[in-house]
Amino acid sequence: MLLCIPRSFAALLLVSLSLPGAAQSIPDQSSEDARDRVYYPGDTESLRPLGRKLLGNIWLDQKEIWTSPFRMNRGDAKLWIGFGAVTAALVATDRRTSKTFENSGGQIRFGNDLSKIGATYSVVPFVAGFYGYGVLLDNPKAREVGVLGSEALLDSLIVVEVLKPIAGRNRPDSTKERGNFFSGGDSFPSGHAIASWTLASVIAHEYGQTKWVPVLAYGLAGAVSAARFAAQKHYASDIVVGGAMGWFIGRTVYRTHVDHAAHKHGWLSRPVISPDFQPGTRTYAIGVSFAPGETQ
Repeated sequence: MLLCIPRSFAALLLVSLSLPGAAQSIPDQSSEDARDRVYYPGDTESLRPLGRKLLGNIWLDQKEIWTSPFRMNRGDAKLWIGFGAVTAALVATDRRTSKTFENSGGQIRFGNDLSKIGATYSVVPFVAGFYGYGVLLDNPKAREVGVLGSEALLDSLIVVEVLKPIAGRNRPDSTKERGNFFSGGDSFPSGHAIASWTLASVIAHEYGQTKWVPVLAYGLAGAVSAARFAAQKHYASDIVVGGAMGWFIGRTVYRTHVDHAAHKHGWLSRPVISPDFQPGTRTYAIGVSFAPGETQ
């Protein structure tokens, strides 16, 4: 932009533009929202700002998760009514389906060993490995899996730790009132299922263009879920509900990040002033340009 103005006014304008605070960043109001302040940039950050953004995103995730029933449209309502009906049918048949296998000692030991893949002490180092690999080899996709996977896993952990005491369901191997709700148990929903399906969902969405990655990710999550059933640690409804919640949490975290990566964030930088004197017309010419600002 080029402005041609008289010398006296140009001098005054240059002085005013050089005053502290006169050239402030201009907000891009069309793109700002609460997520912009905690948006994960594409480059590697140091752990402190990354940790702050992680906690900020989790806080926003939890607000959206727990208030989602009050923001449902008609399509969502039909989906959740259908899912509720399936869950109710599984709960009604849980005691019978839990006896599908012979439930021998060997089967239970095998189920317990296999399900360790989906335990917290397994998935957390796995996610950290993705992030470390991405940092060391400058692989943004692996780094993003590490960050988004951590966010989604923490979201699912919070959800499951809130729901378990509320449901209070006893496990299939409990010594009293097996399968009963509100009895102080911790069977519903399955923590292993929600964790494994959460991580599988993030990885599958991140590497969706590579066909074998989603198959492997969901296959491992399915194996963990089946192992918890074989180990007599959970009923079918515990696993299905946990797996579905995990998949939706992983997808939501990934899509939220992608949506915010697709538009501009934050602010425009301070204007760059380029004064110029035109001897022929005895006027000053001032060029004003704006460079893109830093991502918030």
